[in-house]
Amino acid sequence: MKIIKNEKLIQRNGKIGNWVSLGALAVLGGGMYISFTRPDLFTYSLIALVAGFALTQIGMYMGNRWGRSPRRDEKLDASLKGLHSDFTIYHYSTPASHLLVGPAGVWALLPHQQGGRVYYEKNRWRVRGGGFMQTYMRLFGQEGIGRPDLEAEGEVAAVKKFLVKRMAGDAVPEIKPLLVFTHDQVEVEPGESPIPAVRLKQLKGFIRDASKERKLSSLQIQEIARALEES
Repeated sequence: MKIIKNEKLIQRNGKIGNWVSLGALAVLGGGMYISFTRPDLFTYSLIALVAGFALTQIGMYMGNRWGRSPRRDEKLDASLKGLHSDFTIYHYSTPASHLLVGPAGVWALLPHQQGGRVYYEKNRWRVRGGGFMQTYMRLFGQEGIGRPDLEAEGEVAAVKKFLVKRMAGDAVPEIKPLLVFTHDQVEVEPGESPIPAVRLKQLKGFIRDASKERKLSSLQIQEIARALEES
């Protein structure tokens, strides 16, 4: 498997995340200092504490995505290691954050770090359980699961629009989304989700199974690669 990633973007956003986290500590420290030394300036200390908390959340979000190793791209690479050389995974270099192209077709991979029980119910993905630490992390240190269906829809549409501009209409392949839950302690129950979902350790098996009915020929893969790597 070939790996193509935007290293400059990863490094830049990692540095931004570090600076935001440091800034959050400074703002929180300033707010605490004002609250203890200048009670008459309570409003300013409250503003500083709220701003510091907001910056902390942003710093954690960017750190989880871009800074701390293994990052999302690194986890996907490790999980897919050993796939045939016809496969290429693109990280942050196409309209989708993580795009896998190969005999199994074109897949927009959407990694999520939530632990515990992750399940699809009443047209929504939900998270439960995982113990005290997982609950704490969901509240203070981990982004929520949000709406993976809308995220997937946006990434698929963006990739399709990108390829339509660079390829003949009948040559544009179907782009499929796949949710990948990367936490070591997660139970995934996709139920009737319109989007397939797997644990990280199941990812390579899922792609290999999808390759049994070859979706794209080597020639098609090369054409898609040229379109994706076109500057």
